[in-house]
Amino acid sequence: MEEISIHEIDGFKIGQAQDVKAATGCTVIICEKGAVCGVDVRGGSPGTRDTDALNPINNRKEVHAVTLAGGSTFGLDAAGGVARFLEEKKIGRDVELTVVPNVCAAILFDLKCGDYRIRPDAQMGYEACVNAFSGAGLKSGNYGAGTGATVGTTCGTDRAMKGGIGSCAFRYKDLAVGAVIAVNCVGDIYDPATGKIIAGMRTADGKYFADTQRVLLEKYRGREDLFSGNTMIGSIITNAKLNKSQATKLAALGQNGIARIVRPAHTIFDGDTIFAMCTEEIAATLDAVGILACKAVERAILDAVKSADSFDGYPAAKDFKKIKTC
Repeated sequence: MEEISIHEIDGFKIGQAQDVKAATGCTVIICEKGAVCGVDVRGGSPGTRDTDALNPINNRKEVHAVTLAGGSTFGLDAAGGVARFLEEKKIGRDVELTVVPNVCAAILFDLKCGDYRIRPDAQMGYEACVNAFSGAGLKSGNYGAGTGATVGTTCGTDRAMKGGIGSCAFRYKDLAVGAVIAVNCVGDIYDPATGKIIAGMRTADGKYFADTQRVLLEKYRGREDLFSGNTMIGSIITNAKLNKSQATKLAALGQNGIARIVRPAHTIFDGDTIFAMCTEEIAATLDAVGILACKAVERAILDAVKSADSFDGYPAAKDFKKIKTC
């Protein structure tokens, strides 16, 4: 198994656009020829577009783009700009009068970081597509859908830390699998190499990690709506030849990468959503693809938090290398 750049997986273009001052943005993953696609939602507060069509019992054969965006519900508007760009490029289902791009999307809540009045819109989605075709590539940290992402939000924004977007990909012989993940969760992020928290909720004095799992157990009678900035969203991309049912299962397997290093994962206040896009080039077992996908998701999450920069009072992991759990 060899680690590679996400851009080495043929058939995909990835672009981002963001408003740095407002701390919000979007990321688009485009497959011009169309990709077999599945989706899995584990969090209890998802925000998505056009995911019902991905159900294996439905007729949708392929997807041309997945859009990941901040802005909560408002951010779903970005997918409209992606669809407009793809139509102009003649990418989509040919319906004689025009082409209709199949564009799925998922959003995360980042309204409490930066300026809540500015959200990803159709123009930002369009810009992300322009950047994808220009070869600008994917940057990790405070970019795209991860621009305003935060982690460890159980006790509010004053004790949370900065999240971001990250990627990772692996190749085994001719099989390639990668993941693009925007990290914006209730829970803490653990480094599997040490078993210790590297980003998450801090104590009131900001000097230590508070351990979100312990705090949530202590609040077991509480009924607060912890909407302060949650949801992990992303997409697995691969050259594997999988059908819709298998792609759906692959998306579910990818969620295991979240569960490995985010604690707690998939809370009722998160909307954790993972897509899986497959270009159908390489025959491979689902188990083999799933092994690489889980590892790629896990490493993409680490890439996101380790690449993030402090912003708007949210410290980044790189600023807390010596912080301990209380």
